[in-house]
This record gives sequence, C-alpha cells and structure tokens, in this order.
Amino acid sequence: MTDLAETGVVTVQRIVVPETTEAADARVFVEMVRIANAVCLEDAGHDYLREEPDEMLGFWQDQTDWTQLGFAAMRGDEVLGAVKLMISNEADASTVEFDLMVDPPHRGRGLEELLLAEVEREARERGFATIQTWTLHRPDAGGPRLQPSTGWGAIPAEDAQTKFQLANGFTLEQVERNSVFDLTGDFSLVERMLAEAVAIAGDDYRPIQWTSPTPSEYIDGYAYALSRMSTDVPAGGLVIDEQHWDAARVERRDARLKAQGLTVSVAAVLHVPTGRVAAYNELVIGEDRSGATQQYGTLVVKEHRGHRLGTIVKCANLLRWRELVPESPRVSTFNAEENRHMLDINEAIGFVPASYAGAWKKVLEL
Repeated sequence: MTDLAETGVVTVQRIVVPETTEAADARVFVEMVRIANAVCLEDAGHDYLREEPDEMLGFWQDQTDWTQLGFAAMRGDEVLGAVKLMISNEADASTVEFDLMVDPPHRGRGLEELLLAEVEREARERGFATIQTWTLHRPDAGGPRLQPSTGWGAIPAEDAQTKFQLANGFTLEQVERNSVFDLTGDFSLVERMLAEAVAIAGDDYRPIQWTSPTPSEYIDGYAYALSRMSTDVPAGGLVIDEQHWDAARVERRDARLKAQGLTVSVAAVLHVPTGRVAAYNELVIGEDRSGATQQYGTLVVKEHRGHRLGTIVKCANLLRWRELVPESPRVSTFNAEENRHMLDINEAIGFVPASYAGAWKKVLEL
C-alpha cells in the first residue's frame, strides 16, 4: 500500500449537511456526490445509478427516521474520498449501513482504511456491533468467483473491492443483480403479461395507481406494505432492522421525496376483503428525466404470494411510466440472486443484467 504521506497530509472531517447545494459550506457535500457517481461508473461500468446533489441532500436533511452522516478524506481543500453512514432510528436498531467511496484516481493509497476506521469508531461509540456495506461489479468481469453464504450468485474474487473487504474482516452475505429494462422498445409483451396476471388474480385483488404523495384512502394500507419490506424480502446473512410504518411516516417520506425533486409512480394491488395493500412497485426519477429511472421498492406481502401480483405491479407501472416520463430510456433495479420469483418476472418482461452488487457484513468487538 502506498504511504498516505506521499500524497501530502490527509485529514478526515465530518461532512456538513448544508441548507442548499449552493450554500457556502456545501462544497464537500457536493464533492461526495461527485465521487459516489464516479465510483459507480468505475465499478459498474455504467451511469444508471447516478444521483444529483439535490437528490441526496433532500434525503439527508430529514433525519427523523434515519440518522445520516458522513466523513471526508481531505488533502488540504481537495476531497479524495468519503464515507456516508445510515442508521435506523428505530429503538431496536442494531446495524450501521455505509458506503465507502474513494475517488478512483486515489484508490489503493490507504484512504479506504482511513475511512473504514471512522465507520468502526462511529459504530462502536453508538453501541452497534454489525456494520454492512455493498460493492458494485461489472457483469463481464472474468477470473475466479466468490459466492456468498446463500450460495446464489457470485462476484469477482480478485478485484480490489473484494480483496479490501476480505482483508478487513468482512464476509460476503448476499449477491444482488442490477437489471435494466429498455423503455424505448415494444410494450406488447408487458401488456399481455399484465392482462393475463389480472385475470389469474381474480376479483379479490384490485390494481390501483398513484403519483406521490400517497392518496389518503390508501395511506394506511401502504404503510402496512412498506413495513413488510424489512421482514419479507430475502436477506441472506445480512441483518435487516425491522422498520415500523404508520400514516405519519408515509407522509414524511412523501415530503422527503418531493424535497429531493423526485417523481414517484406507485402501482399497487389492493386486497379487497381487507383493504390492505398486498403488493406494490415504485418507479422514481429525478428532475433530469432523460436519465435512468430507478425502481425503489417492489414487494408482494408473503401471505398474498402465488396470485401473479408481482407481475401486475411491475407491468402496470412500466406501462404507466411510459406515459408519465417518456424521456427516460431505461429502468434500473436490484434483486437478490436467491429471489428467483422476482427475477423470473423481470427476465420474462425483458430485464437484462447490467451489474452486480456484493453485500458485506462485519461484526465488531464492542
């Protein structure tokens, strides 16, 4: 490893959350976003995961449900790397999630270790033993592969990100597939799949749609479905803190998404006998509508599986999105490799792999 002294004195400082991205103290925050995008482009080989500074700032400025903080590795006024942490504010939270990002030209010079030390210090001071993070990998990377504890999927075993995680005591607990769908192509298959799925689901399940904010008549049912995202999705060996939702939290989330400048389309299925949302899919884009669309949550609540509800919400939202945001060329989404049901739906619709993510866990001694 190259000595940090070769690049001059490097310090670590807490990242200020500015009032706006144009504020005098916003420079380091904006640089963190630039570096995050550069890392995604370098590691995944595409820019489908790009975020804008205002998007990220809108999320950081609401700390009601999540504590978010960051540290930057600085050489004078130059930002060489950053790490951002996200901690649930639930009373029984037990984990720290983090993204460690070193500007690609400065990788491998000890900055990664410097920033990881801040994560571990922060976790210990808050009493959290488990820290978790993700790495991105290109789909065409060759060489030996490393499998997670689930046995599903694999990532390159000898690239720099994998070696760093292993050398620092992390274990690979899950692999996620990043898939993309071409929004500029023919939608006849999507229309046919939707019609077939609605017929199979039957009268107990009613498709509904809205653009954020959530309509009052659905907000309680949607809160219930959102709460199940932390309990019903495959987690591999990761620790997922359970999230509790009510109407007030949905309203806070809707306000935060608006502050981020995001347009959010929700396709859901209402279980008519109970009035609860049984499945949902979210498509999201920032103010630049010519970029990639992100799929946020997609979930079929466990007790409602087996009725083609996943196909309904995915296909219905793709068709709706084509009308809402015709400028966006593609949708990007992540699914655990062991989540074959959702991947089967994606593949049938026409999603193709764009990159892969490794999910890593480390248990600290407190």
